[in-house]
Formats: sequence, C-alpha cells, structure tokens
Amino acid sequence: MYDALYARQSIEKKDSISVESQLEYCRYETHGEACIEYMDKGFSGKDTNRPGFENMMNDIRAGKIKRVIVYKLDRISRSILDFANMMEIFQKYHVEFVSSTEKFDTSTPIGRAMLNICIVFAQLERETIQKRVTDAYYARCKRGFYMGGRIPYGYRLTNTVIDNIRTSMYEEVPEESEQLKLIYSMYADTDNSLGDIVRYLNEHQIKNLRGANWNTARISEMLRNPVYVQADIDVYQFFQSQGANIYNPASDFTGYNACYLYKGTVSTSRKQSDLSDKEIVLAPHKGFIPSKTWLACRIRCLNNRQSTKTCKPKNSWLVGKVKCGNCGYALTIRKAKTKWERYFVCSQSGSNCTGAGCTVYADVLEEYMLGAIKERLSEFSALKESLLSCISDTGEEQKHMTKKIRLTQIEEEIEELLSKVSGASGVLMKYIDEKISELDAERKVLKEEIVTANVTDTEGRLKQITNHVKTWETLSFEDRQAVVDTLIKIIRIADGNIEITWNI
Repeated sequence: MYDALYARQSIEKKDSISVESQLEYCRYETHGEACIEYMDKGFSGKDTNRPGFENMMNDIRAGKIKRVIVYKLDRISRSILDFANMMEIFQKYHVEFVSSTEKFDTSTPIGRAMLNICIVFAQLERETIQKRVTDAYYARCKRGFYMGGRIPYGYRLTNTVIDNIRTSMYEEVPEESEQLKLIYSMYADTDNSLGDIVRYLNEHQIKNLRGANWNTARISEMLRNPVYVQADIDVYQFFQSQGANIYNPASDFTGYNACYLYKGTVSTSRKQSDLSDKEIVLAPHKGFIPSKTWLACRIRCLNNRQSTKTCKPKNSWLVGKVKCGNCGYALTIRKAKTKWERYFVCSQSGSNCTGAGCTVYADVLEEYMLGAIKERLSEFSALKESLLSCISDTGEEQKHMTKKIRLTQIEEEIEELLSKVSGASGVLMKYIDEKISELDAERKVLKEEIVTANVTDTEGRLKQITNHVKTWETLSFEDRQAVVDTLIKIIRIADGNIEITWNI
C-alpha cells in the first residue's frame, strides 16, 4: 500500500503555491516511503469533479492507498458536504489523512476534531469569495460595463472607456439590424404570428447572416430583448409596471440608449415572462428599435404567454381585468355543475371577503362590457375631432416626452412622501400635506396635457380596435383579450355596481 500525495491549483497567480511546490511539501511527510502523486491544475475546490481527485478515490476503493497527504486542507475540499463524504470513504477503507502545513492527523481524536473545524472555515472562505465576485459583477453591470456572453444579433463589439476604465460596448451592424427592424415591424402587426415571420423570411430568402436558421424560439428571444430598444419614458414605465428594479432614474430614459436586462442578485426560478426582481440598466450603446414598436412586440409576447393559461372555453376574455370592489382581489371564473353557465366569484370569497355582493354571470358582464367599449370608442372619436385642431406638431414629441418624464418623477416623489407619514411629527405632516397637494395639482395638469397629446398617438391603433369591435363575433379569444388590454385598465364590481378604469 502507498501514500497518496494530492495537489490542486485553480489559477496560476504570483501569490499562489504551485502544484509542484505542494507535492514537495507532501513528500517530506512520507519519509522516503513509496507514494503515488495526484494533481489537478485549473480546477476549483468547490466540488469533487476533478480527474486527479477521482483517480485517487478509485485507488482508495481498490485498496492501494493507506494515507492521503495534502499541502493544506483547502487543496482537497472547500465544501463541508464533500469533505464529510470523503472522510466517510477514508474511514471505510482505513485511510488516514494528513495536512502537512496544518499538522492534522486523523489517526488522533484531536486531529479529527480540528479538521472538522477548519473545513467549516474553508467553506466560509469560499462562500465569501463567491459573494465578493457576485457583488463586483453587479456593480460593474450597473455602470454599463460589458460583462461578456453572446453578442446579440444586430451588434458587434467595439472598444470604449467608461469612468476611465477600458471596456467594450455594442455597435450596430446595419445589415443585421435591418433584418431585426423588419422582424419587429412585422410582429407589431397583430395579423402576423411568429410562424408567419419565419415563413416570410425563408420564402424571401432573407438569411440569418450568422449562419443560424430562423425559428420561432430565436425570434421570440430577440423580440423580448431590451438591448435593441430606444429606451424612453414609456419603456421605463413598462418595466416599472412589471416590478423590475430600474437602476437609472426616469430622467435618463431619453430614447437614445438601449437597456441591459439582468436576472438580479436574488436567485429565482421564474420564467422569462416574469420581470419582477429583474435588473434594468441603461446600456452605453444606442438602440435602433423605436420604443412604440418594441413595446407593442414585448406586450404581445407577454399576453401570448398569459393567454396560454386562460384561453380554455370555460374562461372569459375579461379574466385578469375584473376585480372585487370590496377586497380588491381578482374575480375568477367558475362553471356551474348542472349546466353550461359561467360566473365570476371573488378569489378571496369565503375567507376574508364576502364577495362582490351579487351573482356576476360572465355572459351578462361580457355583453355589458362590449356595449361599454363601443360607447367609449364613440366618445373618444368625438373628443379626438375637437382636440386635433389645437395640437401643433412642431417640437411636440420632445415636449410630450419631457412631460411624461416629469409625471413619473412626481408620482415617485408622492410615494416617497407618503412612506414618511407614519413617523411624521405635526410640523413635518403639515409640510408633507402641502407638498403632496402641490405635486398633485401639477400632476393633474400634466395628465390633461398628456391625454391631449396622446390623441394623435393612438389614432391608428384605435382605428384597428374599432374595426375589431365591429367584427367582434369573428375575433379569436386572444384578439378579444388584446382589445381589452389596450382599452381597459381595471373593472371593479361591488354590490351590483360596475366601475371601469379606462386606459384612454
């Protein structure tokens, strides 16, 4: 039987000891007896997936090894679980363990106890290093540094300097970006599906310039990626509404820079459609997809994922919009057991809520809402005619964007002031009331001006919606949901009363 000398080095650095030097220390412990040397160069100690280590363990199981000698404890393992499993095998095959520099010898009780204590600190050190690396990564992300990975289609890398540090950034590739502009413009038209786009590209021999085949999964990934968008305040508000953590202030979303989307520091198993707890950072490069086009595609992708869960015949195209007016929770669809009849019930009914106060039949509510939608479109059409004459095109787009940015800032300021109410003194409370009143007055003026400007922006979309409503009976379930998503923010029902909050 032999002594086993084991050495490991993850990265060659000036201040790290080489595997050759480690083995030299270990040979001293053999006192000239026969030994077998095992080494792993370029492998981390976080797990045991190392060829040299596995060869040594195989020889132990074969009965060839009587003692394992290492330069230092963390050379063989930095995990408590891996170390415990390893020591169990050592004990099973009567193999002793020695750390040459730390003077641990498992042939003695004190040696075994000290060894267990030290492996705890070895794992702590590894986890501390991992935390530092993760924190440094996200710190660099938030400053817009290039963090590696696959270069998105439509871009190439170019050198740049950020905060006096050399890094890289994306630069538009015109040939590829033109293809992406076509894909986005096609998908923004609700008449085109992802399959239609793939067929169009193939039929017109529009080849992917990187040699890959066009497919719906790849195109869907491109359509969701904010790395292409000209990020303005509308993009900011979209990510804010989805629960994403936005690093940059609203005033930075001017429509020039694109965005980076990171998974965030909180580990999550959520699907890509869920943006809550994701990190949004303005990128240093320029986007080339207009925000309106990008948002139309992104929202459609989001609705498509949600509709796969709600398009069963027993459901309603109003699901997700109808809320209980008493508790605020969603009303969900139930189906009668004795006959084909659908009705809405509060999801909290029977626990904390008595329900909407009446039976809400889905067919009746759908008929009522279709009439309300037609009436709203008629009212908006009349309002549009009276407002169009007072809208000037010169410089209005930039002014409109500035107003939307200011409106977002006002709402954030009001939320911050309200968060301080609970611990406020009398004097501070008076200041908060005055400040909120002042901000609220400004908010109302801005909202009126923005609604007026939005008339021209929504004219084309409303024409499409009006045509959809006229042919309502022939529309698909998904198209009906899309109309509702565009027009209606929320429907509250309580005690026979229906309150509709419109988006227009």
